[in-house]
Amino acid sequence: MREKMVRRVLAVGMITALSATSAWAQEAPQGGDAPYNCDFNPSCEVAPGIYGKISAPVTSKFKMSLGGYVKLDYIYNSVSLGTANGVGTVATLQPNGIPKSSSPAGKQDQSLFNARQSRLWFKTEGPAFSGAKTGALIETDFFGSGGSSAESANMRIRLAYGTLDWANTQFLFGQSWDVFGPASASTIDFGQGQTTGNPTTPRVPQLRVTQKVKLDDRNTLKLIAALQHPTQDSNTANGTAGETWGAKPNVAGQAMWVSKALGVAPGFWGIPMNSLQAGFFGLYGNQEVSGNTHTVDSWGYGFYTFVPVLSSSDGKSRAMTASFEGQVYQAANMAFNYATVAPLVGAVGDKTGAKGYGIFGQAIFYPTQNLGLTAGYGMRGAKDQEAFVASGIKDFQRSSSQIFANAAYDLNAAIRVAAEYQYVSTRYGNVTAGTSDLGKANVFRFSMMYFF
Repeated sequence: MREKMVRRVLAVGMITALSATSAWAQEAPQGGDAPYNCDFNPSCEVAPGIYGKISAPVTSKFKMSLGGYVKLDYIYNSVSLGTANGVGTVATLQPNGIPKSSSPAGKQDQSLFNARQSRLWFKTEGPAFSGAKTGALIETDFFGSGGSSAESANMRIRLAYGTLDWANTQFLFGQSWDVFGPASASTIDFGQGQTTGNPTTPRVPQLRVTQKVKLDDRNTLKLIAALQHPTQDSNTANGTAGETWGAKPNVAGQAMWVSKALGVAPGFWGIPMNSLQAGFFGLYGNQEVSGNTHTVDSWGYGFYTFVPVLSSSDGKSRAMTASFEGQVYQAANMAFNYATVAPLVGAVGDKTGAKGYGIFGQAIFYPTQNLGLTAGYGMRGAKDQEAFVASGIKDFQRSSSQIFANAAYDLNAAIRVAAEYQYVSTRYGNVTAGTSDLGKANVFRFSMMYFF
């Protein structure tokens, strides 16, 4: 009797569950208006809140939008570049350089998949203030420090700023790109040439004012002035922490001539359409140094240009467009953004800023709307190399360079596939008794991206 009773209860339960599932499936909306993902796994039978009801609106007291991308990289390095955040490197050009060919790492190779470069941003538009539009943006990725596996990647704040925009003036407060060095290598590599002539990091807390001065109908002067967090107060990039400090912010600026004379052509990753630009950029700061009898200046200046070689036919289409972008700079005590090899050189008590320079150029060509081809070269070098030797700095990077080429194809408005080759090298100085050595790597990368 007891067994029969159990069988009856189980049978009733199964019939009830099947009936409920059937009814739910019949009620689930189908076709183009379906709020559930019915094309691939997970199917419509997945409960809402797992992967099902994904079309819920974003709400805020202000107008809000969100976006970002999912990015998967497969990377093959002909040498071992070590690890970053415990799960293998995701930026080809590590600050410590390419391992010397004679080292164990220089005789190994490396192969990995990575999705930590995926990104998410939120943008909002708020109420007007004194004739200005107001807005804010927060952007994050999963490249934060720590995390011993792909499943424990930490979110990192990239951008977080508010803006007030008038017709020709913008006031920005928060964390945004460093004003120094506007060129960024259009590589699939997350490093984007930061150690080879593109000191594109860090993103710095700052107050920034941008002023446009209209010269005529086709030409504008764009002026930028900013107070930035003195990142060199904890200068760890190719240096030692705690050696410099101070309360003085860095002052940075740009003066760019912008012209519509040549039309527009694709810029970074083929996303923005840029006009002809040419001008100067710079940064200055001053820091205390442990044991020094004097302070040390941080400074840098350079020239930047963007040239639409083949302009867009209508200002939007990328088909048969081409552009050139380049910059050169000199700097001292700016290892915090990789503009120089090291922060300081000299004897204890009389240290000065380590000097360096960088050059960079790239060409972007779109033979069709969806196919983009990019090639470029960048190099960062150490100046006054005898000062590194005299300071007893072993294995300092005399120069670091990269040659790269990539192709990207947009399957539709959301999905991009890309492939890239890089030849990267680091020339080391003062290895033994003033001798030099070389590290070099061949890097192949394949990426898939979903923009949303």
